[in-house]
Amino acid sequence: MTTLHGAALSFVKNLGPVAAKSLMAYLGSAEQVFKTSPVKMATIPGIGEKRASQWDFNEALRLAEKELEFAAKHGIELIFYTDARYPKRLKNCADSPILLYSKGKMELNMPKVISIVGTRNATDYGKQLCRQLIEELQQYNVLIASGLALGIDVAAHKECLRLNVPTVGVLGHGLDRMYPSQNRATADKMLENGGLLTEYPSGTVPDRENFPQRNRIVAGMADATVVIEAGLKGGALITAEIANSYNRDVFAFPGRLDDVYSEGCNFLIRNNKAALLTCMADLAFSLGWEKDENLKPTEQFMLPLDLTKDESLIFDILQQHKAPLAIDELTIKANMPMSSLAMNLLNMEMQGYIRSLPGKTYRVN
Repeated sequence: MTTLHGAALSFVKNLGPVAAKSLMAYLGSAEQVFKTSPVKMATIPGIGEKRASQWDFNEALRLAEKELEFAAKHGIELIFYTDARYPKRLKNCADSPILLYSKGKMELNMPKVISIVGTRNATDYGKQLCRQLIEELQQYNVLIASGLALGIDVAAHKECLRLNVPTVGVLGHGLDRMYPSQNRATADKMLENGGLLTEYPSGTVPDRENFPQRNRIVAGMADATVVIEAGLKGGALITAEIANSYNRDVFAFPGRLDDVYSEGCNFLIRNNKAALLTCMADLAFSLGWEKDENLKPTEQFMLPLDLTKDESLIFDILQQHKAPLAIDELTIKANMPMSSLAMNLLNMEMQGYIRSLPGKTYRVN
């Protein structure tokens, strides 16, 4: 269990994770760090008087006490980097956070962990790749990590929910909020088989600078990172670069030469920053994985928690039909004007609950 002093170390301003780990290694424990005088601390190699004088350990203890109370009230677990529950792959990264906050039912040290990242502007091509990849990954008893952002991230999490694959969303803010807000229903469902993870305490807002920091956890906690769709700029390429710096495997699906959301993947492949991925067999072969023969593919019905009354009606109609339904037939069955139906269908498709097919037909995703 995380101690007060262990948690408080993360609240000491101007004390990064590398220095915090060095202090603990030199002094023997987190508690001993707080018992050591600034004069003695200044004599520790790499610290010095100037750095030691900047640290307010009393304020850090006060903040930690407050955070522990909040966590206990809201079912949040604190995982210190010396805890057995701490992701062992992440622990091997020099700049890994000394404290993580988690919520849900997750095993962060499963034998196989894959991170999936990509653009926020996911195309049908990218979503289909995501679906196919996770359907095949299901047979390997794997944990899927991503950033719970719009686009490829949330598509990956939703596919995991559909297939009952454990999945963890790594956030760039505290667990007292959800960004983006439209992913809240998905996040709530993830708590049943996986959950949410962050290095940020409650009250931390989703500032821009938090997300590159978040990406190092996504990259560091996994055996490999898979980039499904990505532009030349954005978090997916940052995550891939971090994974490379950790000497982790990076894979990318190629895309069309003229597709802006495949430029990042093609760049990674062209510059030997990612291995070309065309199917699960490529990934399994590179990582030396074998299928878990005891696992049988399962599909779990994903309850549409965030749909309106009209959208739920449409969802139920589509759910009852195995074959895709044409929009003309849907408007009759739903007894809904075509204009209203079209708006509802668009909103449901954007949320990932349904899929549009050629001929203006629709089916449940």
